[in-house]
Amino acid sequence: MDDSRPIFLQIAEQIENDIIAGQLAEETQVPSTNEFAAFHRINPATAGKGVNLLVDAGVLYKKRGIGMFVAEGARARLIDDRRTAFAEQFVTPLLAEAAKLDITPEQLSAMITERSTR
Repeated sequence: MDDSRPIFLQIAEQIENDIIAGQLAEETQVPSTNEFAAFHRINPATAGKGVNLLVDAGVLYKKRGIGMFVAEGARARLIDDRRTAFAEQFVTPLLAEAAKLDITPEQLSAMITERSTR
C-alpha cells in the first residue's frame, strides 16, 4: 500500500488491475472485503469502500448471500476508461510540449518509435 493515496482507492485499483490482467475473469468471484481487510491489515469498512466504488461503476455486482463478482464487459470498459485517462494525462500534455518545441507529430512519432525499439 502507498501512503500517498487513500487505501480504499488502492483496493479498487488493485481489483481493476487484476481484471485488466485477466487474473479476475468476468463472472468470477472477487475476494470478500474481509479477505482484503485481513490480507492488507486494514478495516473491513475501508476495503468495502473500495469494492463499492467498483459496484457503483458497474465493474462488480453482488450476488446476494454469495459475494461480489466481476460484471460482464468489465475488462473492456476498464481498458477503455484507462485509455481515455492515459490520453488526457499523458498524450495531451506531450502534444502541448511538443508544439512548444516545434516538434511535428511525425517527429514525435519517430521519437516514440525509436525509443520503443530499444
